[in-house]
Amino acid sequence: MDDKEQWLGLRSIAQVKSGRYIKKTGKTSEEARYYISSLDAAPSTMNQVIRSHWAVENKLHWVLDVIFNEDKSLKKKDNAAVNLNMITEIELALIEKDQSFKASKKGQRERAALDEMYREKILKC
Repeated sequence: MDDKEQWLGLRSIAQVKSGRYIKKTGKTSEEARYYISSLDAAPSTMNQVIRSHWAVENKLHWVLDVIFNEDKSLKKKDNAAVNLNMITEIELALIEKDQSFKASKKGQRERAALDEMYREKILKC
């Protein structure tokens, strides 16, 4: 790896190969991803850390898709998708912060859309 001395604290480089099977098309694909880390850890530990990171990422994506139907969004021009994603992440954080209304996140979102007083309350959180 060229210029690795410029990465302060670099202790390890990991390659993870992953495969997936798409039932709909019957096709499989394989991908290699590379990670740099300040950890000097055994491969099993690195694997656990990387899987934990992706579990958090996948959970957030799943929540955004289920609550906000992000995957169905047609906003793709210029920065629209990125901007909308930022807004939905802020909205999700506000909904999660509110403890006054016990409902699913989707229920809280719907209430915020329909109830002006509740919407004001969560915006002040």
